[in-house]
Amino acid sequence: MNVQTTRFGQVEVAEERLLEFPFGMLGFSSYRSFALLQPDDQAIFYWLQSTESPELAFVVTDPAMWVPDYQAQIRRDQMEELGLADVADAQVLVVVNKREGLLTGNMQGPLVINPETRQGVQLVLADKRWDTRHELMELSAADAVTA
Repeated sequence: MNVQTTRFGQVEVAEERLLEFPFGMLGFSSYRSFALLQPDDQAIFYWLQSTESPELAFVVTDPAMWVPDYQAQIRRDQMEELGLADVADAQVLVVVNKREGLLTGNMQGPLVINPETRQGVQLVLADKRWDTRHELMELSAADAVTA
């Protein structure tokens, strides 16, 4: 599928990289179809690009790369909606933001995806250990300009 983006122009995306969020994402409920773009094989950050709006894209990352004991607590009914038998089978990503020279991850609102069905949902965790601006890394002055 060809996906139009404002950052990369038109991008060809393999079907297995297309994701559906039936309820959208927080604040973006009308956008449900996304492509997970991987800049290269070594990437730790990805683009979650809307296939419906070229301007809408989120930088995402695997939270376990930054916090090894991170777990998204998902209710049984949410697992059933996604067709997951075990939460360990899910792909979990968090939205990354740049703020005051830092990259932060929304650990309180993880994206949980069934890699088999490519269906996803954004959760809101009640666990107070996690917040919406969990520090991932500090940007150098050069990174802050280009990020």
